[in-house]
Amino acid sequence: MAKNFIGMLALLGLFAGCASMGPSAQDTQAVRIEGTPGKAVIYLVRTRPDLSDLTTPVTIGGDPIGATFAGTYYRVEVPAGRHTISGTGQDNGALTIDVRADRVYFVQHSVSGSWRATNPHSFFRVIDEARGRAAMVGAERG
Repeated sequence: MAKNFIGMLALLGLFAGCASMGPSAQDTQAVRIEGTPGKAVIYLVRTRPDLSDLTTPVTIGGDPIGATFAGTYYRVEVPAGRHTISGTGQDNGALTIDVRADRVYFVQHSVSGSWRATNPHSFFRVIDEARGRAAMVGAERG
């Protein structure tokens, strides 16, 4: 009886060793990064984990693009020129960026705040394509 039990444990250990413990296919699926002829494309990425779990509405040039939360991204097409990405309401975080047509830009969005301090504060920074792609792995489109 003990031999059978030990044999079953060994068999289970063997099968467990064959199981994949790596990231799922969904987590490693790369987001398709595309430009648009005659326009600049900005990918606004909020990574997970973030400093806060608060949802934060964001605008570009005063036009709302949506609310971000940890693990989301937005793809925004804009004309060439200067654009300001900012939080709304009491969130006074902002970034002004000059963009050129036919180019792709990545902006990382981080938010501070908690359930105690419910007024979020946004931080924006331009990141390179490699960091942008890495930040978007597993992120959901907002």
